[in-house]
Amino acid sequence: MSTPPQPPAVPGLEAAFEVQARIGPLEDHGVTRAGHRRVVPILGGRVTGAFEAEILPGGADWQLVRPDGTIEIDTRYSARTAGGGHVYIRTSGVRSGRPEILESLLRGDAVDPSEYYFRLGVRLETSVPALAALEQSIFVASAIREAGRVRYLAYRVT
Repeated sequence: MSTPPQPPAVPGLEAAFEVQARIGPLEDHGVTRAGHRRVVPILGGRVTGAFEAEILPGGADWQLVRPDGTIEIDTRYSARTAGGGHVYIRTSGVRSGRPEILESLLRGDAVDPSEYYFRLGVRLETSVPALAALEQSIFVASAIREAGRVRYLAYRVT
C-alpha cells in the first residue's frame, strides 16, 4: 500500500517592507488601442523594512482604466540604498471600487481604504549581494491611495 502524496504547504504571509511613493499629477492619455491610458509619474519616496532605500524620481504607474472603472496598475521605478546600490521595483495590480469612490480618489480626497480594493504583486530586482534573497521570493501588497502619494505594505509569501 502506498502512502498518499502530501499536499503542498499552505502559503503564509510575513510583513517585509513598506513603500511610501510620492506621485505627480495624473497624465490622461485618452483612449488608445489598449484602452483608456493614464500615466502617473513617481517623484520619489522611501522604502523601509527588509531593505532601506530612497525611491528615485523617473518611474511611473502606467494605468489602464477598464470599461467597468477598474484600474489596472503597472508601476516601474528604482530605489537607491544608502550604500549606493539599486533596487528595481515593479508592481502589477488592481484598484477598484464604486465609481464615486474612485472619483474621490482621483480628486485627492481622503477615502477610507476599506471603501476600495487596491492590491499588488511586487517584483524586485537588484545587483546588491546582500539583497539577493529579495529576488528569490514572491511579494504581495495591500495599498492605499492618498493625495500626492501611494503607500503599501508588502508581504513575503512563505
